[in-house]
Amino acid sequence: MNVYFDNAATTPMRKEVIQSVSLIMNECFGNPSSTHAFGRTAKTHIETARKGIAKLLNAAPQEIIFTSGGTESDNMILNCAVKDLGVNTLISSPIEHHAILHAIDALKKIFKIKVAYVNIDESGSVDLNHLEKLLQEDDSKKLVSLMHVNNEIGNILDLQKVGDICHNNQALFHTDAVQGIGHFYFDLEQLPVDFLSSAAHKFHGPKGIGFSFVRKNSGLDPFIYGGAQERGLRAGTESVHNIVGMHKALELAYKNLKEEKIKVTSLKDHFKSSILNIFPLARFNGCSGENSNSTYTLINVALPISQEKVGLLDFHLDLKGVACSKGSACQSGSSSGSHVLNAIQSEELKSWASLRFSFSAFNTIEEVDYVIKTLEEFSV
Repeated sequence: MNVYFDNAATTPMRKEVIQSVSLIMNECFGNPSSTHAFGRTAKTHIETARKGIAKLLNAAPQEIIFTSGGTESDNMILNCAVKDLGVNTLISSPIEHHAILHAIDALKKIFKIKVAYVNIDESGSVDLNHLEKLLQEDDSKKLVSLMHVNNEIGNILDLQKVGDICHNNQALFHTDAVQGIGHFYFDLEQLPVDFLSSAAHKFHGPKGIGFSFVRKNSGLDPFIYGGAQERGLRAGTESVHNIVGMHKALELAYKNLKEEKIKVTSLKDHFKSSILNIFPLARFNGCSGENSNSTYTLINVALPISQEKVGLLDFHLDLKGVACSKGSACQSGSSSGSHVLNAIQSEELKSWASLRFSFSAFNTIEEVDYVIKTLEEFSV
């Protein structure tokens, strides 16, 4: 049996999305910047997708800027904030995605900006009192970048509360919402968010496409130079088929959200209760064992498996056809371990085997039971 429980890394495309992408690739190959009929048709598809995505998120179409995905979107916002908006203090957390942390490191070296990291508690939740203190330290222009849903431990950030704190202290607010868009409702007209990043492959869309939400009149200059595409911010011929596919994926995600959330939540709850039956001492990392403070789409569990067997667990699961993750897929080839878990786990838990299982509506209770049985067999 093959079981895919690594949906936080990427999701399978819905068949309707594949059909949309294929149709555009077959019938609409024109360059959207060309003025002839072929180009105008391609351009129409792009702008229809932009309007559709904006409507789903209650944003203005001109606030949706297409990119290659979450990493580019994160880099674009941070770089442009420093380069164009005069931001000279960046505030983030130590458990952000490396697309944020590494970009901040580079900007600090190049522009000599000030960088501060907000405290997190043992569950990985942001200390909002410390955030406010950091914002009030001096009069420098600040941008806060904190992710909406942590990709490893699932903790959910209160965007309304953080945005209010930022704006009350005259700071800009960016959120990496890669794990949230398509899984939670957003009203970007009402949310106090200045910038947001997203990626289609996290909600059953194509890889290599995403978008930045850039609130109108932000003052950003071009991030990639060349043509006048994407309101002049990101030059380069648009990937029409991927943009159309992303729109279709987001449309279906929100159309089916209520029903699919119930199903996926039941899978997570069943997994949680089943794992505790065979590993009563198991601990859930971050807030991932909860349903109120964590996303329903993933669970990160530390298992009391002996040190000599920990190194074999990944191999065993792969051999049994089980796909999951021991950390972020973006750095799974690294031997240094998860920077998120290193920041929050006790020394005892760091010696245990921690695994992230992430679910989608394509998964089943039978698959959960198979994985539980596989883990039980390994632990004997």
